Amino acid sequence: MLVTPEIQKRFDDANHIVFMTGAGVSTLSGIPDYRSKGGIYDGVALRPEYLLSATAFQNEPEKQYQFMIDNMYFPEAKPNVIHDKMAALTQANRAKIITQNVDDLHVKAGSKPENLIRFHGSLYDIYAPRDGKKADYHDYLQSMKRADDAILRPRITFYEEMPFEVERSALWVREADLIVIVGTSFQVYPFAGLLQYASPQATVMSVNLEYIATPYPIDQIVGDAGDFFAALS
Repeated sequence: MLVTPEIQKRFDDANHIVFMTGAGVSTLSGIPDYRSKGGIYDGVALRPEYLLSATAFQNEPEKQYQFMIDNMYFPEAKPNVIHDKMAALTQANRAKIITQNVDDLHVKAGSKPENLIRFHGSLYDIYAPRDGKKADYHDYLQSMKRADDAILRPRITFYEEMPFEVERSALWVREADLIVIVGTSFQVYPFAGLLQYASPQATVMSVNLEYIATPYPIDQIVGDAGDFFAALS
């Protein structure tokens, strides 16, 4: 049993839940994660940290674009029970979500916009750095260039770039009485470093398929997050 009565009580008693989510939240929706076997980094010849870097965008945008188109876009994917349960808690103003995910499934699930931070941006928010003008993602899926040859890109955090809303994320973590880390290896900073702002009184727990290596004290539940959230009342 993943959701024991004690764990259910944690959620029932919490008033300021913060979910910190990663790619493992979306695998149930058919989107591969990054680092596990069969993930989008598995078997890639060039280092993914380079392919998804600001340097690659400057020097080899075509190669970067093709990698993203081939591996990262799943516009037909639907939210799963994890997204849905979290969204319901945001709608009740009992939870906030800080996600590393760029797939927008938290948005599709109906998460309250003011209770959601897309820490690494969104693959579906397309613009041209030349002038800042937005473009439709359907057009981007067909070509990385606008009609006037301006190069397009998604508003996501490439390696070497700063994530979005770091200060607000830190504030949310500081205010939380229950922090739940779900579906992330917790290796990417500054996301993983947000825990340094957690209150000593806050309960911090994780739900993952495997233990995560972290210097922070976390009550780790090893199991399928889909099963966990399906059982959570």
